[in-house]
Amino acid sequence: MKTINFKNAKKLLVLALVGTLGLTSCNKFLDVNENPNNPETATPSLLLPTVEAAISQVVGNSFQVYGNIWGQYWTQNPTSSQYRSIDRYQVLNTAMDRSWLILYRSALNNAELIINSNVAANDNYKGIAYLLKAYTFQVATDAFGDIPLSDALKANGNLNPKYEAQAVVYDSVFNYIDKGLALLAKPQAVPVSSQDMIFNGDLDKWKAFANTLKLRAYLRISNVDANKAAAGIKALYASKAIFLNEDATITYTTTGGNENPFYNEMVGLGKTQNVVASATVVQAFVKNNDPRRFSFYNKLSGQDTIAFILQGDFNANSAKLVSSPSPLVGGRAVDPTSATAPVKLFSAAESKFLQAEAVVKGWGTGDAKALFESGITTSFTATGNASDAAKYIAEAPDAKFIGDAEAKLKAIITQKYYAMCGFQGFESWTEWRRTGYPTFFTTSIASTLGEGRMPLRMPYANSEATSNTNYPGNIVIYTPVWWDVK
Repeated sequence: MKTINFKNAKKLLVLALVGTLGLTSCNKFLDVNENPNNPETATPSLLLPTVEAAISQVVGNSFQVYGNIWGQYWTQNPTSSQYRSIDRYQVLNTAMDRSWLILYRSALNNAELIINSNVAANDNYKGIAYLLKAYTFQVATDAFGDIPLSDALKANGNLNPKYEAQAVVYDSVFNYIDKGLALLAKPQAVPVSSQDMIFNGDLDKWKAFANTLKLRAYLRISNVDANKAAAGIKALYASKAIFLNEDATITYTTTGGNENPFYNEMVGLGKTQNVVASATVVQAFVKNNDPRRFSFYNKLSGQDTIAFILQGDFNANSAKLVSSPSPLVGGRAVDPTSATAPVKLFSAAESKFLQAEAVVKGWGTGDAKALFESGITTSFTATGNASDAAKYIAEAPDAKFIGDAEAKLKAIITQKYYAMCGFQGFESWTEWRRTGYPTFFTTSIASTLGEGRMPLRMPYANSEATSNTNYPGNIVIYTPVWWDVK
């Protein structure tokens, strides 16, 4: 796991500023026309950490909550109420305002400022900015569907950007990755330094990030455009691409304002424990005798099991004590070590599972079974259970890598689901939407959608409805996004 020691005061200030967005109005900091730090004149080295921190604020907080609840790792604590609307699948457009603004006005706008910078010898910074731009646009389109793209980041500050189809957004994602890789290949007199909070300026790791992001993106569209996905992945392997072998993370500190963003929000909410263990995943862990459940969740005092409730069953369990997510994933409100939990943009285990899927589909090269088992072992190691991995692979029902390609795909995505518990909720929920795996999801007992419907996208921000004349209108959250054809 990549750990960053934030000794640089400027980094701490960036995280503190972006971290406050979880609790206060984000307009002042995020509006590039009003930003007191004047990012239009800032150098790329100062802008880069603001982009990274903004992405981690969304991926590690609001999208983490939605993903972990809709991915059925977490459910609403019966003794609190903060996320009941999410568990009910009853989300207002206003709930998306903060995330939308952070993604566009902070992450994407500042990445664009780096790309358009005239500062000498900054091609490597521009390359990283293109990769972060690609990552952010993919996250945004996977969440919302069609989104503003070509009009969104124009220098004249277009207040009414048009929405573009997801297929177009994905084409742009691939284009931005290629542009980023080309710039990273250029020798640089002024190297990227420790201002980079993800890889500390290691360009080889950024190249591996780019290749892994491209692999993820091609697999994401593989059910809706198999020919493009196949061609893209085959070309990627033909180029002798290297993929991530470590997590791409930002790791936080216990310093006020610089904590894990989800924990930071819990502190702002009075350290109330709002999420607890969902029966959906815990029962699957128990079925497989998976020791990782004791890493992802806290036991109750005096008990040797993880206490859970059915997804959305908070009303019927008002007096029940339920296990909380652990500090390892930043989910235990009363434990200050939650502050140092990383936000994972990619995990090494995910990289292995992506490669295994590419091989199973016949588009990548390598040993699919070895990659599959490496993904499991990597996850066990990351959670402190390395010595149990071999036994689990040999005995767990869901660790069998046998049968036809579809059976193997099911095994890969199900194991990816287990590995992402608590850390990558949004990505796991997204993979379930793409593949239909795992197959043991249940409809929330508190659902307001009816007819067995499940949330398949996030609603657009209310700020778009009230300010953008090109707003396409509300789309109900059980409407699949473009690539979701399963």
